[in-house]
This record gives sequence, structure tokens and C-alpha cells, in this order.
Amino acid sequence: MKNKSEYSLDNPNLSVVVPVYKEEGNIKPFLERMESVLSTMGVAYEIIFCLDPPPDRTEEVILEEIERNPNIKLIVFSRRFGQPFATMAGILLCKGECCVVIDVDLQDPPELIGKMHDKLREDYEVVYAKRRSRKGETLVKRFIAFVGYKIIARFSEVPIPRDTGDFRIMTRRVIEELRRLNESHGFLRGLVAYVGFRQTFIEYDRDERFHGKGNYSRLIGSITIGLNGLISFSTRPLQLMSISGVIIAGFSFLLGAWYVFQKLIGIDLTPGLPTTVLVVTFFAGIQLLCLGLMGEYIGRIYDEVKRRPKFIIDRKVNM
Repeated sequence: MKNKSEYSLDNPNLSVVVPVYKEEGNIKPFLERMESVLSTMGVAYEIIFCLDPPPDRTEEVILEEIERNPNIKLIVFSRRFGQPFATMAGILLCKGECCVVIDVDLQDPPELIGKMHDKLREDYEVVYAKRRSRKGETLVKRFIAFVGYKIIARFSEVPIPRDTGDFRIMTRRVIEELRRLNESHGFLRGLVAYVGFRQTFIEYDRDERFHGKGNYSRLIGSITIGLNGLISFSTRPLQLMSISGVIIAGFSFLLGAWYVFQKLIGIDLTPGLPTTVLVVTFFAGIQLLCLGLMGEYIGRIYDEVKRRPKFIIDRKVNM
């Protein structure tokens, strides 16, 4: 292995950031494939597991692997902060000239890292992996993802790429810019898009999880991620609320004029109670929807104002 003084742009020090929680069955298979890829690439590397305290043996398995390979490192948080913040912790604490973010469940193939690294040398600062297909995902999950990416792409004020996750490689220049950002939501794909610089992608077919199930509700998790992408990087939903208010006010005026017209001609063309119930429930739903949307923005303002740390580290191993 080369000394740090021997690292260069042609043979960079590569950091691999891996957020983990309840993944004891995936650690060893992941490392077998990852170490094989890194060995073939011929780069000096570090693999940083960012661990939310789990109820299983995930930590013990990682510690065993650290004894075998000193390039493996571990960050353990004081409690469960969630995947976005675990990922950010690894990115901000890594030492590499380049940094790869990848999940441990092997849905994202480590074998793609070599191609992404080669692409990075073509004067790009970020190379992200774009999903061409998704194995093992239900039709509902795919539909939610499709609609969510459509909405984010339409309303976001920064070009957040579609059909992507956190699987990407980025240079130290991007990492340092991420360090300057103080957002508390941890929506990595939006933050990287906000940083800018030259970015490109490589398409791939996403595999099923190697072992076990995901550690969050797919429906709720997807909606939460979508809201982060939409609300954290766009104020257009608030503008739509204002436009909707004008349209609904105009509709109400026309409806009132319609009732006045009926009184003038002396004919009751619209049944009273059903119409009243329909109109009241419609407007009540619109009002609650707008209040909920405003609440999402206010909640995020509240989180930002508190300035609490994004994560708290309990201990580091081999760092």
C-alpha cells in the first residue's frame, strides 16, 4: 500500500462511505465484492461503515472485519439518526481524494465503481448512478418513484437527476463544498445537485437486496424523501397555493353569481343540500392541504433555526 505522500490524481486515495443499520447478514458478502473491486482498481482505500446502533450483531461483524483488514473503519452514533445523516457523517469525515457512497445491501453493484471512477477522470466532479431498471420492487413502489421524480423535476429550483439514489462518486472539491452547507435535512442528491460543477451519470440495472428487508417503510420512506426533495429545494408549491387561492376565489364568485341568477329567474336549478355539502367539503379539503403544505415549510424552518447537530458520534474505530 502506498503512503499518503504518494497519493496522486492518477492513483487517488478512495473513500467508500457505507451507512448501515441491522445489516449483519450483508456485511461480509458486501466486503467480499467491494474489496475485490478495489483490489482490481489498484487504489489505496478506506471503507467507512456509518452505524446507527442496531439491535443485532452488525457492529460485532464489522469489528471482526476490521481485525482482518485495517482499511475498514467504523463510526457509531449515539442513537439512530437515520440513513441521510449517517451518510453525511461519513462524507464529512472521510479522508479520500474521492468518495463513493453506496448501500450495503448490494442492490447497487460495487463492480460499477471502477467505471464511475474512470468517468470521474474525464474532468467531472460527480458521477452518479442512474437506475435503468429496479428488480424486486413492487408496482406501487415504482409508480410512487415515477410520480415523485416527475414532481421534483418539474418544481425543483436545482436540477435533481431522476431515477437516482445516493450511489455516486464525488471529488474532494465537492466534499468541501458540502461541508459548507448547513441544511439539516440531509437530502444528499439535492445537496450535490445544488453544489453544481460538472456532473454526469452511468446507467445500471438495480438488483434485489442480497439479504433481509429494508429498514424503513417503502411507502412512508419514499414520500418523506420526495417531500425533502420538493420542499427543501423549491418554493414553487407556495406559489401554487397563491395561484390556487385566486382560482378558487374566482370559482366561488362565479358560483355565487350562478345562485343569484337562479333567484332572479325564479327557478331552482341546483339542489340545495348536496351542493352545499360538496362545496364545503371541497374547500375544506383545499384549505387543509394548503395548511399542511405550509406546515411542512414551517417545520423545516423550525429545524433549521434550532441548529442542532446533524449527528452525534458515540465512538470511532480505526479512524
